[in-house]
Amino acid sequence: MAGKSSPHNLGTEGVGKLLLQYSVPAIIATSAASLYNIIDRIFIGQGVGPLAISGLALTFPLMNITAAFGAMVGIGASTMVSIRLGEHDRKGATMILGNAVMLNIILGIVVALAAFIFLEPILYALGASKDTLPYAKEFMQIILAGNVFTHLYLGMNSIMRASGYPNKAMATTLTTVIVNLALAPVFIFVFKWGIRGAALATVIAQFIGTASTVIHFSKINSFVHFLPGYMRLKRAIIRDIVSIGMSNFFILISGSAVFLIMNLSLKKYGGDYAIGAFGIIGSIANLVAMIVMGFNQGMQPIVGYNFGARKIPRVIKAFKLTILAATCVTSFGFLLAEIFPKLIATAFNNNSELINLSVTGMRLNLLMFPVVGFQIVTSSFFQSIGKAKISIFLSLTRQVLFLIPAILILPHLWGLKGVWLGGPVADFTSSLLTLFVLQWQIKKLHKKANFL
Repeated sequence: MAGKSSPHNLGTEGVGKLLLQYSVPAIIATSAASLYNIIDRIFIGQGVGPLAISGLALTFPLMNITAAFGAMVGIGASTMVSIRLGEHDRKGATMILGNAVMLNIILGIVVALAAFIFLEPILYALGASKDTLPYAKEFMQIILAGNVFTHLYLGMNSIMRASGYPNKAMATTLTTVIVNLALAPVFIFVFKWGIRGAALATVIAQFIGTASTVIHFSKINSFVHFLPGYMRLKRAIIRDIVSIGMSNFFILISGSAVFLIMNLSLKKYGGDYAIGAFGIIGSIANLVAMIVMGFNQGMQPIVGYNFGARKIPRVIKAFKLTILAATCVTSFGFLLAEIFPKLIATAFNNNSELINLSVTGMRLNLLMFPVVGFQIVTSSFFQSIGKAKISIFLSLTRQVLFLIPAILILPHLWGLKGVWLGGPVADFTSSLLTLFVLQWQIKKLHKKANFL
């Protein structure tokens, strides 16, 4: 079973070669999806207006919350699949696939209904004004209608990658991006559907992505595939999926809290356009972070499989290589943001106030960006070896222990400048804590390797 489409080469091939083999497709997929989000915001900014960008930025906390449930299932299930395959437990991996699908369907529907019912008060609580509410509401109504497809597509795509098909996972993501990019300008500029058109293009693309993953797992020659009787929810499997995926869940939920506090602070100290500027800055930061996440996704099956197979030196080597690659990426992103902020902001809109706020915010908010890759990778590493509690702790330190207090305190000293500086303060302090925890855990892994 160690053929071309088998995951068992994860325990034998060179670690560097495997990281490239699994990371490059994931990076192409994640960065393409992030590039779409940037281009989509450019379409919205140029085709609808600067307040539409602010309205879209207001939806980030709610979108994070809805995505948190899907990410919890997708990451938790894909990690468990990698570990089961490392243990040569193909039946267990198949059972996890079935449970992940059913859990995503249930959560996707329930979360969407709850958000839809209370949509308007939620958006007002997130900082919407009478000028930005219509844009945020129109966008989220369409996104929530397709929420179940978002959950299924992201979840099954992660499992596809973890079960030995990184290129297929990449192709599926690229397909959704291409469909999105093709439909969005038509819906916005030709059909004049405005921000609803952008949302509809996203939902249609994710439906196509879901259909593609369903087709893959329906084929009996796929290494892990749907089997009758494997869709029944099992309490033990759900517990494992949720416990491992809870790190990503808390990352996104705490991220929503951060977005909420940021939006309220930005509205207070800079107005609606400051919220729009944060949306632009977030788009650029997200592109860089998604490249790092691509390396994480490439690392995850390698680390998970070899940890399950008790090949600890390979686990540590994969982690170190990923740290190096991620740090190079975030450092490059930092240089772009510091040198070309006006060029980046002008691409989104030609409103001078929005551009000036974006330039200042970008230079301040991304000051400590070079260390972000280290923290993201380390948190994902602990998740990949099943140490969910450590991963959750590290995920929450930046958002809850450091970033939220910084956003609440610094604006009282420096106004809008203090809001922008909250990010770098949190990045620096959380990275120091992450380094301390990492040194402690790496020593334990080395001891385990020597014992084995």
